[in-house]
Amino acid sequence: MMRRVTSVAVALFGVVVAAFSIVLALAARQRAIKAVEECAALAHGSVGSTGVDPRAVRDMAIIRYDALEEMSGQLSFSVALLNSLGDGVVMSSINGRSETRTYAKIIVGGSGAQELSPEEEQAVRGARLGQGPPAEMAGKGRHHSVSTSLAS
Repeated sequence: MMRRVTSVAVALFGVVVAAFSIVLALAARQRAIKAVEECAALAHGSVGSTGVDPRAVRDMAIIRYDALEEMSGQLSFSVALLNSLGDGVVMSSINGRSETRTYAKIIVGGSGAQELSPEEEQAVRGARLGQGPPAEMAGKGRHHSVSTSLAS
């Protein structure tokens, strides 16, 4: 009799373990399906409202200028690299005959964390707007600007 009770207990234990294993397998399958759907959405660019990661560099503008009277040819420049939130960096290179100075400043929400030069402000503004230089600067001949949107 004890043998029969043990056999029944082992059989019931096997059924419970099998049922639990099936539940775990179904849960793992659901998680795998969800992961595949998320990966497919990323691959097709349908994540977020714009289809682009808002943290990715999206906008760029370059301002070339003569920073020093001793140098001509617009060898100095400021370049702004921003994401869709207006966060990023503006880098400037001031070129002279005997030295070059390079600066990098953090941009948060379209504004500099440090004070920006007029050329750096123009680069940030151009990147944010996806346009060339502002009308007041375009006709003066001192600055040349290129801006582009890196995202489609």
